[in-house]
Amino acid sequence: MSQTTVIAPVVKVLNVRCPVEDAFRVFTREISTWWPTETHAVHDGDVREVVWEEREGGEVYEVSTSGEKAHWATVTAWEPSSRFVLAWYVNPERPAPTEVEVRFSPEGETTRVELEHRHWERLAEAGADARAAYDEGWDPVLGRFAERAASVV
Repeated sequence: MSQTTVIAPVVKVLNVRCPVEDAFRVFTREISTWWPTETHAVHDGDVREVVWEEREGGEVYEVSTSGEKAHWATVTAWEPSSRFVLAWYVNPERPAPTEVEVRFSPEGETTRVELEHRHWERLAEAGADARAAYDEGWDPVLGRFAERAASVV
C-alpha cells in the first residue's frame, strides 16, 4: 500500500478597496485587465485575451494574438460574488490539475479575498517545487488584481 504525502496549500489573503460584487467581477469577467499575461500564460507575451466562462463547467482560457486557445482551468464551483473553485491546469505538461478556490467577503469598507491553491500532491514529484513557485508567484499576481479592483470605485 502506498502513502500519498499531502502538500500544504498555498493560502493568500488580501483586502481590496471595493465592494464584493466589484471584486468578484474584476477577478473573473475582467481578468484580462490585470492578469500578467506577459509572464504568466501559456503564450507569454502573445495573449490577446483571457476568457472566463461564468458557470460551473465553464472554462478559463487564453487566446493568443494568432487565435490559438490555451486551456487554463475548468470552473468546478460558481457562486457569484462569494466564491468560485477551479480545476487549475495552466501547464499542459502537468499530470493532473491542482485546485484554486477564491472566496470574497465584505470586511468593513473593503472586500476580503482569500485564495487557497491546493492538491499539489496530484503533481507527484513536481508538486513541492510547483507549490513553492506558486507561493511566491501569487503575490505579484494578486497585487495587480488589488490595484485594478481599487481603480473601479
